[in-house]
Amino acid sequence: MFTVKVSDELYEHCLKVANNHNFGNRYTANGSKEQQLTGIIGQSVVMNGLGLGIVDGSDGFDNGIDLIINSKKIDVKTMGRTTDVKPNFTNNFLKLQDYFETDIYIFCSYHKLKKEVTVCGWIDKATFSNKRSLFPKGSVRQRSDGTTFTTFADLYEIDMKYLNDVNSFDELKSQL
Repeated sequence: MFTVKVSDELYEHCLKVANNHNFGNRYTANGSKEQQLTGIIGQSVVMNGLGLGIVDGSDGFDNGIDLIINSKKIDVKTMGRTTDVKPNFTNNFLKLQDYFETDIYIFCSYHKLKKEVTVCGWIDKATFSNKRSLFPKGSVRQRSDGTTFTTFADLYEIDMKYLNDVNSFDELKSQL
């Protein structure tokens, strides 16, 4: 895993995109503007790091396909956090997104206070399907710091240990 500082310029661009476009196009659990901003930031950092530009929002909802590399459809999943990512952390994925025709997930975390994106790793959809854990809507989940939250929708979790580790965008691109 590796961490990238989000420039003020990129942050402002992503904020503008989030304020001018609605990326929530599911029947439920579309994400607040803050959650959508987190996703736009994560996706833009990954796209920029791979030399693919940044999110502009003009195409609206993308059906879960954020980018395509080597003919593989990739979805960048970004969680907002207020702590640094640790190897024992888990990544969340809403079950209702499972039907999207993606091949690979890149999991990221956005540290809202430091304005940093950590690229946690990636996993192909088949392996993800075998390694994830399902927590039905209303489940109470406990974080490693002892705090809890109640799931607002059916939720999959994937532990960091199951992700393919990468240490740079060059390494990520070569593995994809």
